[in-house]
Amino acid sequence: MTRLRLVLWVMVALAAVGALSLVLQSRSPTVRETALGTIGGPFTLTGSDGKPFNSATLNGRPAAIFFGFTHCPDVCPTTLARLVKLRRQLGKGDDALSIVFISVDPERDGPAEVGSYAELFDAPVVGLTGSPADIEKVKKQFGVYSAKAPLPGGNYSVDHTATVFLLDSNGAFVATLSPQEGDTVALDKLRRIAA
Repeated sequence: MTRLRLVLWVMVALAAVGALSLVLQSRSPTVRETALGTIGGPFTLTGSDGKPFNSATLNGRPAAIFFGFTHCPDVCPTTLARLVKLRRQLGKGDDALSIVFISVDPERDGPAEVGSYAELFDAPVVGLTGSPADIEKVKKQFGVYSAKAPLPGGNYSVDHTATVFLLDSNGAFVATLSPQEGDTVALDKLRRIAA
């Protein structure tokens, strides 16, 4: 009787593993489970031309997604300039990697503002914005933090996550770049996803 119970429990465990694998396989390929939870997923925001921009547009080549704001004095321009430099070092042209800037300050960053900001880097950078609700949804998908930080005179800055999210050519999250990583490590990550 004990042996029969053991066999039945093994069969139940195998069935559970099989069911779990089917559930995971049926999920969107652009969503990735990590130790920190789910990162990524499809989204639609507003491009610099004022038209809807669907993340599926990025499929077919890897992408680096950075969340920031156009009034950022240091982290945002430094990060985007670094991504442009690293993309050039890949030696495969601008098509090797899409660089995407998503504003976390939709009150000040409309389509024209993100478009003008993206043009400052003298290389293709996709600038995206949206309604506050749209931006909150995408921030949640990527686990991005942002909050207004009041400045003297009634103005404000925005504290935000400074991580770059790397997606493969299918739009699935694969890695991050942190500001603390050296360019050699960052370039190695980009080479792997752009191969």
